[in-house]
Amino acid sequence: MIKNVGRLTGDDIKEMDDHVDKIFKALDKDNPGLAEKKILEMANTPNYFTREELGRRLANYEGNGALDKICSEMLEHRLYGIRATALFYFYYKRQDNPAVIIKTIEKTIESVPWESETIAVEMWKYHSDVMKEQMPFWAESDNEKKRAMSMHGMENIAGKDPAYIMNFINKLLDDESDDVQKKITHVLTQVGRMRPVQCYAAIKSWLLDADEKRIRTIWMTMKKLANILMQRSKREKTHDFINITQKTVKEWKGDPNTNVSQMGAKLAQIMNRK
Repeated sequence: MIKNVGRLTGDDIKEMDDHVDKIFKALDKDNPGLAEKKILEMANTPNYFTREELGRRLANYEGNGALDKICSEMLEHRLYGIRATALFYFYYKRQDNPAVIIKTIEKTIESVPWESETIAVEMWKYHSDVMKEQMPFWAESDNEKKRAMSMHGMENIAGKDPAYIMNFINKLLDDESDDVQKKITHVLTQVGRMRPVQCYAAIKSWLLDADEKRIRTIWMTMKKLANILMQRSKREKTHDFINITQKTVKEWKGDPNTNVSQMGAKLAQIMNRK
């Protein structure tokens, strides 16, 4: 029996392959009821890796459309594991059509949040052009989870297109949602590490007329970057990041704008304390 927690072993994979073979044979014999029963037996699991691998294997089926119908209904199932397996099925089956994948996770943001987030990260890695085209629409949604999800994985283009990220965040900067603010902080931190010049220039412009909430978001970002700078480990630091951050903090301390100078002074305290 496949374990309920952790990555799958070779024996687990063999058991799954045997099970999937029986599912495919049932579909080939035009017995979707039996196929669905066997899918649900394995999909109803707390093991994330089982759900993903099962969805991936089901996506390899080359027969008629019965499996699409089964998995479409599974997306609405009351059990989380079954919904997640169906999501992975459509993700792996639609690899050649990223726009369809985006439409699918748009429906599962709240019903299958963990797997939807995983897929969003992958989409920013491998289909960033489509994400850059579609995510501005998500950012305008009334649903705060959808707005937050629009940035999930966006750090994957931090090195390639920081201008896009900064323009995108500019539109969500004063969002009332705490989830959105947390995403902003995370993405900005990654841009700051990789492209500090562009990041700090935008942040300074945002500080000039910032209210307390915006200042708090920027402080959370800059505090993380200052702490990364002071870590002994060099894993997350380049020479550009170190030099530009130090220069920026020094300049901000003497800036005529109160918000900027106070931010610079607080950051200098972190850097001088360690």
